[in-house]
Amino acid sequence: MNIHSCRFKCSECGKCFHSNNHLTTHRRIHSGEKPFECSVCGKRFSQAGHLRTHSRIHSGEKPYKCNECGKCFRHRSCLKEHKRIHTGKKQFQCLVCGKRFTQAQGLRNHSNLHTGDKPYKCSLCNKSFSQSSNLMRHKRHIHSNRRPYHCPFCGKLFKITDYLMSHIRVHAATKEFSCRHCSENFRWHHQLKSHLLKSHNEGTWFTCHICQMKFSRKDHFKDHIQRHEGVKPYVCDECQKCFCTSGDLRRHQLAHSDFKGFCCGLCGKDFKYKYYVKVHFRRCSAVLGYEALAE
Repeated sequence: MNIHSCRFKCSECGKCFHSNNHLTTHRRIHSGEKPFECSVCGKRFSQAGHLRTHSRIHSGEKPYKCNECGKCFRHRSCLKEHKRIHTGKKQFQCLVCGKRFTQAQGLRNHSNLHTGDKPYKCSLCNKSFSQSSNLMRHKRHIHSNRRPYHCPFCGKLFKITDYLMSHIRVHAATKEFSCRHCSENFRWHHQLKSHLLKSHNEGTWFTCHICQMKFSRKDHFKDHIQRHEGVKPYVCDECQKCFCTSGDLRRHQLAHSDFKGFCCGLCGKDFKYKYYVKVHFRRCSAVLGYEALAE
């Protein structure tokens, strides 16, 4: 009845609510106020519930469990959408090709493929995307220097959980990727692919059309091409200097930081850059009589 009588009415847009608390929360849409801040990554929210949901990203909590397969989710809505996999219900159908989807967002993203529309535009580099998830991923990978995910073993920080999970393999003793031609084993799949190409001539090289240089990994090849083209999408937050690759940006950012992540194992001296600790280690080992270690 409060809604019908417009007892709690927004003066900006005229929308009515059934309580003053809901009206107060709604007004933050117009004011842009976000009083709830994440203590881990600093992201702000207009509602406490949204902060609680976001916090599950850092804690790993997934309280919503599927009764069919046991898979867990952070959001109730994600569980609801997941259950359609078991029922086979795909209520959203593309009018062009007839393909069906379990989610309305999936249909909207698919429709952009037919129209060629890329409505999601990056405000930093003007690159456009057909899906909002691709835009969010682009901003995290290219423009953001925030790394909220840390390794529990060494404390190294990462932008996304996929990078963290891949890094954790460094601390594991297992090497799950085996070469079918020899006895070599590897921690990562890209290492196995490089090995097959270089040692057994299995696979395809990525060849630069400008200088004919060859690469076994696509990401290294793309970085190399960007250097030829002068593309520098990675921007330093401190001085706005631009770089071709994320690795170049990370190395540059050490100039603005006092963090020294490389340590000499012989004398304990700390260094900002890996190259300097390698040079120092050779000298240090020679002085202490450990020439074999330096080799």
